[in-house]
Amino acid sequence: METTMPKTLLIPGLDGSPAAHWQQWWALRDPDALLLDLSDVSRPVPAVWEIEVAGAILQHPGAILVGHSLGAILIARLLAKWPHLKVGGAILVAPAEPRHSERTESFGPIFEESLGVPAYVVSSRNDPWMSFTQAERLARAWRADVVDLGFAGHINVDSGFGPWPGGVVLRDELARRPVPVMPPEQALERAFYRA
Repeated sequence: METTMPKTLLIPGLDGSPAAHWQQWWALRDPDALLLDLSDVSRPVPAVWEIEVAGAILQHPGAILVGHSLGAILIARLLAKWPHLKVGGAILVAPAEPRHSERTESFGPIFEESLGVPAYVVSSRNDPWMSFTQAERLARAWRADVVDLGFAGHINVDSGFGPWPGGVVLRDELARRPVPVMPPEQALERAFYRA
């Protein structure tokens, strides 16, 4: 029996994902992927972005979330605050430390607890937005596997990073993993203390 691929929600970071970005490439080539159009990408508001992504998840339950930069941090915030959302997995690519910019600092501090879903943290050893050491530490806190892309900068257009078929491979691996079931009382407790 053939299984259907869950929807892939591509979540951009600060200033969005320009035309040559790997998220654009992915969205154009994968009929199961949707690049989210978040509000005010140059001056993001955490609560607004959380609601927009949560709405997309409610429309596509079981979706795999793929966030770049601030989008990766948004995923961690969302899963910590709203653990009852039905998410199939998460790929957090080049997570950005919110303290590096006044435009992103409202997304901090970074939540450091299990995401509750199968996950990868994809990081670079020369990312100006977050050190590889910090990304590894967050991956441990999030209970995510680390994918080391070597010296790939911020894994974006500016660092010369174009199409990324490896992301699709990681998504396909996540789609095959079982999602742990969180007891309702634990989800309620997490949501209550993170509101």
